[in-house]
Amino acid sequence: MTAAVLYGKEDVKIEEVPIPRVHDGEVLVKVQVALTCGTDLKVYQRGYHARMIVPPALFGHELAGTIVEVGSVVRGFKKGMRVVALNSAPCGMCFYCSKHQENLCEDLLFNNGAYAEYIRIPRRIVETNMLAIPADVSFEEAAMVEPLACVLRGLHETGVEIGDTVAVIGGGPIGLMFIQVAKATGCNVIAVVKRDSQVEAARRMGAHEIVQVGKVTDTIEAVRALTRDHRGADVVIEAVGRPEAWEQSIDMVRKGGTVNFFGGCASGTKVQLDTNRLHYSE
Repeated sequence: MTAAVLYGKEDVKIEEVPIPRVHDGEVLVKVQVALTCGTDLKVYQRGYHARMIVPPALFGHELAGTIVEVGSVVRGFKKGMRVVALNSAPCGMCFYCSKHQENLCEDLLFNNGAYAEYIRIPRRIVETNMLAIPADVSFEEAAMVEPLACVLRGLHETGVEIGDTVAVIGGGPIGLMFIQVAKATGCNVIAVVKRDSQVEAARRMGAHEIVQVGKVTDTIEAVRALTRDHRGADVVIEAVGRPEAWEQSIDMVRKGGTVNFFGGCASGTKVQLDTNRLHYSE
């Protein structure tokens, strides 16, 4: 089969490799759609990911496809089913799994190889993190399940309620998902974006108000002006991963509000936060 193989920093080759063999509890999926996310870009630029992938290795991790082979003892799945398989699965036995923090699992199993004609799905993922795709959902839509799940968890952890004002900083794919999900939850959504194309995208995703950086004198004040009595947003979600956005988010939120630093900054990044505001506004 044809596959993309990561060899190192900005070194990916398209090669002919053997079709993976399926073992007990595993399935082989013919890839119909594979996505490229920010993590893939970082891995390509850095040449590795300490936990997820070490070259040389098959590349890509977000996909949707059709089962073409099923190993023995597999339950609930059969040949021909359309599925979306996530790229990892927790062990269910370590300290963090016992605390219901599976994302911090000490033995998290990763699976790579979405940029190929076929991909083998390990037993642990088949049993815990593979889903059948409903007939009315396309492969393209299904492949977005993994980043969407991250967004749903992020919004859930903020404790957001119907009627809350949520400010989302960032107009990339994750920011736009936050806008759409917050709108669907019944929140009043303020999008903080930079480019003209992001303004249009945020509007399509349902943002009630849009603040375009560079088109206002003070981004923080512009957001607060859109909230009742200039209190600030009930929830602010930083989905850019920039230290200045982390710092701004603290001043956009109301007293007693919640900030979710969802966007990951580069390793070693430092931010300056007003400790007086953090302490006395809670």
